[in-house]
Amino acid sequence: MNSPQSSVRPASLEAILKKFQRVTDPKRRYEQLFWLAKRLPPFPESAKTPENKVPGCVSQVFVVAALVDGGVQFQADSDSQLTKGLVAFLVEGLNGLSPAEILRLTPDFIQETGLNVSLTPSRANGFYNIFKTMQLKTQALQAEAS
Repeated sequence: MNSPQSSVRPASLEAILKKFQRVTDPKRRYEQLFWLAKRLPPFPESAKTPENKVPGCVSQVFVVAALVDGGVQFQADSDSQLTKGLVAFLVEGLNGLSPAEILRLTPDFIQETGLNVSLTPSRANGFYNIFKTMQLKTQALQAEAS
């Protein structure tokens, strides 16, 4: 049964959520994150600046966002493969969505991945901080556009 939130969730996020929900073994979930990390496009060194750094993460995490044809395009990187996988999860789930779609999302989907049971509290908190940073960057883009 779908959660009440899934009706407002974009298809791209639902698709990646379902991939994680099908896997019950925490080790396999980690393997999925590592696979996503490998698929993340290279991040420009020049964008590794304080204003692009995600606060509250133990790892170094950087996120940039741009508005392209009405959709938000994220680029991100991390110095930790696991965190890079978490970032890649969010990039894949949110890329191309409108600012309104991204800002409407609540972080409850993070629990639905099942990752929260196998992540350390600091990593789970980092995942949330990455998501919030992506929303803040989206808000800034929306403000610039209007």
